[in-house]
Amino acid sequence: MTRILRIIASADPRTGGPIEGARRVGEIWAGQGHQQDMLTLDPPHERHVPDYPGTIIALGPDRGAGPLRRYRYAPHMVPWLREHAGAYDAIIISGLWRYAARGAAVALAGGRTPYFVFPHGALDPWFRRAAPLKHLAKQASWWWTEGRLLAGARAVFFTSEEERLRAHGAFRPYRLRSAVVNYGTADLGDPDQDVVAAFRRVLPPLRGRPFLLFLGRIHPKKGCDLLVEAFASVAARDPALDLVIAGPDEAGLVPHLRTVAARAGLAERVHFPGMLDGAAKAGALQAASAFVLPSHQENFGIAVAEALAAGTPVLVSDQVAIWREAVADGAGLVASDTQEGTIALLTRFLDCSPAERAAMRRKARASFLTRFHISQAADSLRTLIEREIA
Repeated sequence: MTRILRIIASADPRTGGPIEGARRVGEIWAGQGHQQDMLTLDPPHERHVPDYPGTIIALGPDRGAGPLRRYRYAPHMVPWLREHAGAYDAIIISGLWRYAARGAAVALAGGRTPYFVFPHGALDPWFRRAAPLKHLAKQASWWWTEGRLLAGARAVFFTSEEERLRAHGAFRPYRLRSAVVNYGTADLGDPDQDVVAAFRRVLPPLRGRPFLLFLGRIHPKKGCDLLVEAFASVAARDPALDLVIAGPDEAGLVPHLRTVAARAGLAERVHFPGMLDGAAKAGALQAASAFVLPSHQENFGIAVAEALAAGTPVLVSDQVAIWREAVADGAGLVASDTQEGTIALLTRFLDCSPAERAAMRRKARASFLTRFHISQAADSLRTLIEREIA
């Protein structure tokens, strides 16, 4: 049995793709007789993913306000790691620029337990362009923490070749051993009218109308503003089509997006059901006419893989790292992460015939099974780790 410790800032599913990937990999490994525990900086009283088959060690303080809330300083992390790291065959650190990375760098330096790092897109140059002053602060942190952490890792795991190429030289000095690992999500199985009905119950105003779906964190990086404006530009072409934007609104964007929709006369056709999970989430993915993600930066795009698992065509920007795979498989369409590009993306989909859309659905499902099934990702990751620590 291989024992792995995953260090991740939070086990809260609302934080996005990294915890979803970590959770599903841990479930696959447990079924194979291996163990992945998770160390998080959530407060101990929070109970996320209660059905997880490993142990979740929550060492974070109570949540406060301001910058420290996002940084998640946890004074108990370094002592705990120094005491318990030796009980594991390897340690995986998921994410950068939070105390989880800083604590790992301090506790694991010079230790015997090998460790690996997933940047999860944190080295993408988009962040430098979007927030140049913050980039300077990150460069200072790189000299102090992240650069040393990555240089000491047995390998730094990127979830696509595109992510690895974009990251190269993001900060100086850039010294690390990189590897590209398979990544993906759990299978949603065959179309299921029960889960579709569960989604429709969550959003009664949608009734039985067809819809385009955005599912993820509602954040400026994701291009949600581009999507609402683009939908407003093309909505008259198909008056029966609605738009669903589902996810946690951590940036407070929904009021603005509602205003944009109302100004275009689409208040009743653009829906914001909040975060979806379980059957409602699966039902939304299966029922959607297409999944849309005009993001400015995605190192992988776990929600894209989920849509492919549901057999749903994906309409993505060329900043979503797996766009080449989806387009090569005939599973979706791509355009630039601009207003014009997003309008073109929706227009091209609306121009598709019913037969072309049906073919895209079949190819979306095939693309998932070939490239993005979680079992392949779990096996790929474990093989790489075991090879490095042998």
